[in-house]
Amino acid sequence: MELFVILILVVVAGGYVILKYNALITLRNQVENGWKQIDVQLKRRHDLIPNLVNTVKGYMKFEQDTLRQVIEARNAAINAKGVKDAAVKEGELSGVLTRLFALFENYPNLKANQNVMQLQEELTSTENKVSFARQFYNDIAMKFNIAQEVFPANIISNVFNFKRAELFEVTIAEEREVPKVDLSLKK
Repeated sequence: MELFVILILVVVAGGYVILKYNALITLRNQVENGWKQIDVQLKRRHDLIPNLVNTVKGYMKFEQDTLRQVIEARNAAINAKGVKDAAVKEGELSGVLTRLFALFENYPNLKANQNVMQLQEELTSTENKVSFARQFYNDIAMKFNIAQEVFPANIISNVFNFKRAELFEVTIAEEREVPKVDLSLKK
């Protein structure tokens, strides 16, 4: 009888280990998928930027330094390695793009150009998709990390050498600042 009880306990424990291991594998694959979704949107963003820069180059003769910074930030973002590096470099690219869009206000002909407006709209849409993809990634990465850390699953994750997923974080101080909104009708 004791042997039978021990056998049942071993089978239950083995079943638990198998279920937890499979759950961790599932979450790890979802984290990888979440990162690939971000990657797809970042690729689209990186492809749109040279088109935008080439379109505005003729209008913005006096802003060549800003255009150069956009391309340099884009190239750095393309070559980012891992989540943390990508977060930093994509944040820098976002900052440079924000400055570029702010400069558009100084060029009425540029604001009226249909190609520029379309590219700016596509880039804004892509920025929103990147934001949603990052949110999804962080949500699933957090679930994966929690699943690895709770007892007794933490024992299983250590035995099978699961690693924590990195989260996307705001790393640039300017991005943490509250935007200034002026709703006055002053001209």
